[in-house]
Amino acid sequence: MEFHLWLSLVLICVLGALSPGPSLALVIKNTIHGGAKQGYATAISHGLGVAIYAGACIAGLGVLIVNSPVLFQFLQYGGAAFLVYLGVKALLAKKPSTNDDNQAVEINVNGWRDGFLIAFLNPKLAIFFIALFSQFIDASASIEQKMIMVSTVGLIDGIWYCLVTFALTRGNIIEKLRNNSHIVDKVTGVVLISLATRVVLQ
Repeated sequence: MEFHLWLSLVLICVLGALSPGPSLALVIKNTIHGGAKQGYATAISHGLGVAIYAGACIAGLGVLIVNSPVLFQFLQYGGAAFLVYLGVKALLAKKPSTNDDNQAVEINVNGWRDGFLIAFLNPKLAIFFIALFSQFIDASASIEQKMIMVSTVGLIDGIWYCLVTFALTRGNIIEKLRNNSHIVDKVTGVVLISLATRVVLQ
């Protein structure tokens, strides 16, 4: 792949990663409740899920997903159900207890599961990657070129959310967010359920 084409791919992937959505809300929520470890787990597993979709599209499976209404809707509604689950869980979350220093205590979250599923249960990624890769891959593309593209997509996504986690855990930012996590949870819950509703009604 020529370098200028790779830079174009990087730019498109960066813009896609920067766009706010349920993934960003989830990374913030898991970082607040589970600390840096779970924030990074969410970021890395999300990047892995995105890379798997990218690889599937290059392998031709993306076309199968898009052209199979049953499979597409299964993933779409599965994703919506997962968003509702996360949203309701956030709305029902109680204000966390505090320790002797009056700091909110971390609670259990599963970043590896959450990050991967929110990517894997989003079939619109297949549409995005089919449209994206059609601009960069031709019939003569080598395995190395395809691997570079898949790796680029997954790494950019994972690195962006790792940077979000890093920023949230600097200084006393995370403690301030934890102390007001009941507010963050309510906002996150409403956003996630609203996104799920939009998916179902489309």
